[in-house]
Amino acid sequence: MVEAQCAMRDEGKGFTLELPHGVLQLPVFLPDATHGVVRSLDASDLLQCGVQALQMNVFHLMQKPGSSTIKALGGLHHMFAWPKPIVTDSGGFQVYSLIHQNPKYGSLTERGMLFRPEGSSRRFQLTPEKSIQLQVDYGADIVICLDDCTDVDQPLSVQQESVYRTIKWARRCKMEFEHQVELRRLEPRPLLFAVVQGGGSHELRQRCAEELLAIGFDGFGLGGWPLDSKGNLLEEIIAYTRELIPPQFPMHALGVGQPANIVTCARMGYDLFDSTMPTRDARHGRLYIFADDPMSSKLEGNWYSYLYIQDAQNMKADSPLSPYCDCLCCSNYSRAYLYHLFKVNDSLFYRLATLHNLRFVVQLMRRLRELSIDEKRCT
Repeated sequence: MVEAQCAMRDEGKGFTLELPHGVLQLPVFLPDATHGVVRSLDASDLLQCGVQALQMNVFHLMQKPGSSTIKALGGLHHMFAWPKPIVTDSGGFQVYSLIHQNPKYGSLTERGMLFRPEGSSRRFQLTPEKSIQLQVDYGADIVICLDDCTDVDQPLSVQQESVYRTIKWARRCKMEFEHQVELRRLEPRPLLFAVVQGGGSHELRQRCAEELLAIGFDGFGLGGWPLDSKGNLLEEIIAYTRELIPPQFPMHALGVGQPANIVTCARMGYDLFDSTMPTRDARHGRLYIFADDPMSSKLEGNWYSYLYIQDAQNMKADSPLSPYCDCLCCSNYSRAYLYHLFKVNDSLFYRLATLHNLRFVVQLMRRLRELSIDEKRCT
């Protein structure tokens, strides 16, 4: 029997999470390397930014480059030359999004998920057991259970079915995880996180959390799309979900990446964050700027802003993106040069802009740790 463990430690200067490929300082943001790469950056770029860990995704990786290729290349760490921790998402949210977009792309059953991505002639099956097997095969430091994702606007009957299926699948994931750990004699072993579903229902969230806690996991994730139909953070239900999980367990705010939302959720006690937003925004010319020195900011009020590099005011601006940033871009190049790179659609723009936004988030997480905003954790 693989027992759940309290992997978080209070080191005096903040809480940490011990993983096979290193120790994370909490709270932490994980850039999404969805297809096994953070677009336009390599591992050395990410290390220079101060990135502690990456998030990758089974749904995409099992398609491209394919699980047999990843295994032949020695796993995700060796493939991407990344020496630090990797968290792998189960693929549940991506299959939900695909089927929600058009039911012809797949279906959910008690056994698992069957899907065929748009433009593909191949059908894929993802069961709780297979999701765990693939994540362990890939060499993940944190493995996430396959779950049945919903959004808050779906009817109660759908939320009830989601919770029932998520609990049932989590139990199967735990059994397969124990089998894989013992079979492979993994030491130190990866951690196993389950996902708390329930939409906007307090009763369903509580039922899901209690059942998952009874099964026993190392940590938990926030299930469901974290925003309402207007794009606002579901603060009340997100805070309630965190309260359902004892504070000694780390909790991952899955899909939360907008800077203000990260701060809000961190103050609720969430420990891990991931999103494509900072890197996607960078590629589209939306860059993050601190209003003042991030090492003294209280992260309140208008503590940051967006700079849109395509604006004409940047055409001849001989100043860095931010005087408070020490990234490669801000240390060497002007806004005018970034404006030029964007206009000529040069790939250097994507690299420099992505480095900047990721450095912003790294600085943000460091400031959150310094402010000691986390709730009391296990000692």
